[in-house]
Amino acid sequence: MHPQTLRQYDRLGLVSPDRTGGRNRLYSLRDIARLREVARLSGEGLNLAGIQRILTLEAEVELLRSEVGLLRAEVARLRPRLAAASDGSPSTAVVVWRPRPGDRDRRPR
Repeated sequence: MHPQTLRQYDRLGLVSPDRTGGRNRLYSLRDIARLREVARLSGEGLNLAGIQRILTLEAEVELLRSEVGLLRAEVARLRPRLAAASDGSPSTAVVVWRPRPGDRDRRPR
């Protein structure tokens, strides 16, 4: 890639390489993979704003997948305890609902 292109991607936050003491950019393998993805998306006709949005959404999806994995593990860990606590009889739980003061004002007439 052209150095000016790399500077522009750095300015836009598409890639954030480390710096040396002389302010030279040091690209990690992750940075290089990201640059290749930017080049691929650009080659498919996407503009930089679109590419930035796609990369942001992909990072968010990855974070959410990680959280779902943690939550699934937590459910799997708690499920035996819940089954042991339940003796199979119907629940006697009672739910009480009280309208908030603001809800009374919004009630249909």
